[in-house]
Order: sequence, then C-alpha cells, then structure tokens
Amino acid sequence: MGEILTNAPAEPAGAVTYATADGLLGSVWLLVAIPLVSAAILLLLGRRADRWGHWLGVSAIGVSFVLGLASFFQLRGLENRSVELSLWDFISVGGLHVDFGLLFDPLAAVFVLLITGVGFLIHLYAVEYMAHDEGRRRFFGYFNLFVAAMLLLVLGNNYVMLYFGWEGVGLASYLLISFWYGRPSAATAGKKAFLMNRVGDAGLAIGIFIMFATLGTTQYDEVFNGVGAIGATTVLVLGLLLLLGATGKSGQFPLQAWLPDAMEGPTPVSALIHAATMVTAGVYLIARSNPIFSANSTLQLVVVSVGALTLLIGCVIGAAKDDIKRVLAWSTVSQIGYMFLGVGLGGGAYALAIIHLLAHGFFKANMFLGAGSVMHGMKDQVDIRRFGALAKHMKVTWLTFMMGWLAIIGIPPLSGFFSKEPIIVAAFEREDWTAWLFGGAALLGAGLTAFYMTRLFVLTFHGPARWTEDIEHPHESPKLMTVPLVLLAIGSIGAGYLLSTSVPDWLTATAGLGGEHAEHHPVLSHAVITVLSILVTVLGAGLAWFLFRNGTATAPQPAGVLVTAARRNLYTDAFNEAIFEKPGIFLTRALVFLDNRGVDGLVNGLAAAVGGGSGRLRRLQTGFVRSYATSILTGALLVVAAFLAVQAGWLA
Repeated sequence: MGEILTNAPAEPAGAVTYATADGLLGSVWLLVAIPLVSAAILLLLGRRADRWGHWLGVSAIGVSFVLGLASFFQLRGLENRSVELSLWDFISVGGLHVDFGLLFDPLAAVFVLLITGVGFLIHLYAVEYMAHDEGRRRFFGYFNLFVAAMLLLVLGNNYVMLYFGWEGVGLASYLLISFWYGRPSAATAGKKAFLMNRVGDAGLAIGIFIMFATLGTTQYDEVFNGVGAIGATTVLVLGLLLLLGATGKSGQFPLQAWLPDAMEGPTPVSALIHAATMVTAGVYLIARSNPIFSANSTLQLVVVSVGALTLLIGCVIGAAKDDIKRVLAWSTVSQIGYMFLGVGLGGGAYALAIIHLLAHGFFKANMFLGAGSVMHGMKDQVDIRRFGALAKHMKVTWLTFMMGWLAIIGIPPLSGFFSKEPIIVAAFEREDWTAWLFGGAALLGAGLTAFYMTRLFVLTFHGPARWTEDIEHPHESPKLMTVPLVLLAIGSIGAGYLLSTSVPDWLTATAGLGGEHAEHHPVLSHAVITVLSILVTVLGAGLAWFLFRNGTATAPQPAGVLVTAARRNLYTDAFNEAIFEKPGIFLTRALVFLDNRGVDGLVNGLAAAVGGGSGRLRRLQTGFVRSYATSILTGALLVVAAFLAVQAGWLA
C-alpha cells in the first residue's frame, strides 16, 4: 500500500513525520486507479463491452468523486492538512531518485473535487449524447483515461509524477479531439493540439532537468526549499520553462491556437477539456510552483503579461466568431487568461485564481453542454446566425444557459462576479504604473466578455427564428442531458460566493496560496473598481442586446480591418504557418530531395554501374570453344605486336 507521510508545508526541509495509513487517506491512489482500470477494461474488451461499457465509465468517475469527497472531509480533520503517500520507487539511477508518490493537500483536494465532480456530470451527459455513435464504448474508455491522467497530474508529489500525468492528458486529448478521425478537420485538429502541446511539454521537461541538475531532486518540498539557494537567473530560466509548459496546456499566448480547433471533438470532450481537466493544468502548475514564481519579480511580470494579453486576444476573437462552440472556446482562452493574471500577481491572488478556476468549471461546463443540447435539437448545426427563438422550444436549456451566461460576464450575485471581480481589483493594486495597464486590461476584458457572450446568448435563444429549411421543430434534450445542465446551473449561481468565503482559508495550508492579498495603495478604491466593473459589463451586454436582438445577417458581410483580423484569429495561424510550418515543409522537401537524389542516387548509381558492367562482361561468356580460341589468338597477337613495337622503338 505504501506509507503515509504527513507534513506541514511551512516547516523546514526534512521536517517529515511518518504515520500509519489511516482511513481513506491511505487509499487516495484509488482515485487514479479506478478510472484507469475502467479505461483498460473498456479498451481491451472491445465490442464485448458495447452494451454496458458506458455505464462502467460513468460509475468509475462517480466512485472516484465519492472517494475524493470522503477524503476531503477526512483531510479537514488533520492538523497539517497534508498527506503524502509513497507507493514504490519509480526511478533510481545514480543520484536521481524518484518515488511513485501522491500528495493529497488542500490544493490537490479542490482539483480532485472539480475533476471528478464536474467530470461525472459530463460523463452522465455523454451517455445520451453519444447514444447513437458506434464508438461510444471506446469514447468512454478515452474519457476515463483522460480523467485518470489529470488526477495523477494533480496528485503527484513531485514534478516527474506531474509530467507523467501531463503527458497522459496530452495523449487522451489527442485521442478525443480526433475521435471522429474520419473527418479530415478532426484529424487535423488532433494533430495540431498534439504538436503545439509538444512545444510546451519540451519546456516543462527541460525545466525538470534543470531542477535535478541544480537541486538534485524533483520532489516538491525539496525543490521549493532549495529555490533560495540558486541564482536569480536560474530561477528566471526555470520559471520561464515551466510557464512555457503551462501556456501549452492552458492555451495561452503564444500557444493558444490549438484550443479552439479542439472543438472538432464531440461536445462532451470540449466540456471536459475546457471546464475540469486539460486547460486547468497550466494554472495548477503555476499555483503548485508558487515558491519558484514568487521568488522572481520579473518572472511574475511575465506571467501577468501573458495572462493580460491572452484574455484580450480571446475576447476580441470571440466577438467575431459565429460557431457556438468556438465562441465558448475563445471565452475559455480569455477566462484562463484571468487565472494566469491572478497567479502572476502572487500572494493572496493565487487563491483568487483558484476560486475563478473552480467557478469557471461550473459555468463553462454548463454552457458547453448547453451548446451540445442546442446542437442536439438543431441537427448538429453550430452557426448562431442560423438559430434564434430557441427559448420557446428549449426552456431548460435556455434557462440553464442563461445562468452560465450571467455567471461568466460577472453579474452579481452569480459566481463569476465573486471570482473574477477580485482579480480585477488585485490587478489595480500593483505598486507602479502597471496597475493601470493590467487593471485596465482586466476591466476592458470584462466589458468585451459581456459583449460577445451576450451576442452568443441573444442570437441563439432570442430574436426571430433563422433556421434552415430542414429544421421544423427544435426539441428539448432528454433528461439524461438536462439533469446535468440543471446541477451545473445551480453551481453557476452559488459557487462563486461559497468558494470566495471558504477557499482562501482552506488554501492557507498550502504555502503561499492563502491569506489576504497585500494592498499597495491601489490607484482606485475597491468600491470604485467594483462599480466600474459592473458598469462596463452592463454597457457591453446592453450594446450586444441592442445590436443583435433582431438577429444578424446570415451571409458574409464586408468587415473592417479589426473584424477581419479577428475572424482570422488575429493572423496567429498565418504567422505560425509562415514562420514554423512552411520553413519546416521546405526543409522536409529539401531533405527528401537530398535523400532521393543524393544518398539514394549515389547508392543506386553505384549498384547500376556494377550491374551494367557485369551484364556487359557476361556477354563474353558464350560457352563456345571457337570463341575462346579466337579470344586467346587475338590476345596473343596483341602481345606479340606490342613486343615488336617496343623492340622497334615505336613505343619508346
């Protein structure tokens, strides 16, 4: 089973006490094992599990949630609120020793509840959503694998275990995004996600190598206690490499282009990636590594800059999209930007970012599954310009989606107000002129979010019906799909307030993540920022309602420079193609030409010369005595002629 180690993070390195396995905390490894075993059964049994496999997948996540919830309550009873379970030696080579160990502390606990809780509702929804797909059993196998990998990522007690889960998440995401691999767009999207994530993964891997080279360990507590002993430049490089990994998984600038294309997978995949698993991994990495990022102010500035820039990029592009899932995808890019902004601010703002991450898990899963419900009733159409008037026909979907919409734009008292508004306030509390820069970016992002999310809501559910001819009577989804929507809508309403009053104190046991955010004479008072935040939100939402209440043009219309750029993803795809893809293609073709004409040409040419020469020499071997006698006579005459020529001086 392994042994339980309990320790308080605030204690110095080496202050670890051992205790016997007590209750469920000695079995936290089951959180990973249960969905992993379920995935193995579903994928190995093949078609024999088609009739019941989906229910096994749902049950596995449900059991993990119950176990995680029970472990959470037991953890609350511990004085130090930190349990480390060492299972076996994973790597032991020379000076490198890595345990296969798990860490269940306040930060890991909240992620476990998010992953398994929201993940269970998404799994339940997917039973009906994927009911007519022949690969449903395989889908749930990949789904369980995805959850198991994410749980290992957040429960690992060292960076190698985190990386193990990190790569598992990447594999599962590739399998799920390209699940309908018969579609070229799905296969391309899966490959794009895989390749762009490899860039970030390479940064994370190099960062782990640097940890071992400088500190001789990858164990969390040992790394964090050793940060003060290494140089500022090393800390900066290490943090930037970790940040590169985080931007890849969380779809942040400059590695954000893969995330919207991930919409090619089934809608439950989009909900799981964007709400509870993959995109939250980058935020978790920075929050877990807070002693590294807090040790260098330049590093924190880079993280804040990435978050602020990305949240604006997501807002601008989201306002120009017409695909319901892609609008939501770009909103995820933007909302994760707010989380990066929070973790970059440091101090108590770490907890603010985690609160927004948890609240976002509810309302984003709610809206993605709501989008799937709309597609279910509209024969898989995704163009919001072709919707309208669905509030009358899909009342449950409309009402639950409304809760998610109000939550994400930050209307009080819904969850987004209590999770996003404090991050905006914290951004204005920076000590220098950057308070206006980053606070202004966060405030502008709030107004833009209200605009494009209201546009999405109004064009989908209100205004005149703009359906295509094959749509006669849109219908509400079955209860197996609407019940998860209702539960997630309830979370969208109340999660923000409940989390904001409990999570900061709960995270105090994780070094650097709790407590109050240190104020430095903010340029604007808290009350003024709150009023401005609500004002820009109402203005953005009101403008969108006024512009789109009667629908919008369904045919492409001439657009200005900014709208055209936004529709083309601010030319980020064109940039990547020009700088990375096309030179790579040119290099590949050049190497193929060199291989074909150079290496292969030399080998093939030599073989042809030998073969041709031997073929010609073979003609001399006729098998007739008279031919050989003639050859001998000819040779003898040539020898005699040469001898006579030398004697006569002709060849002197």
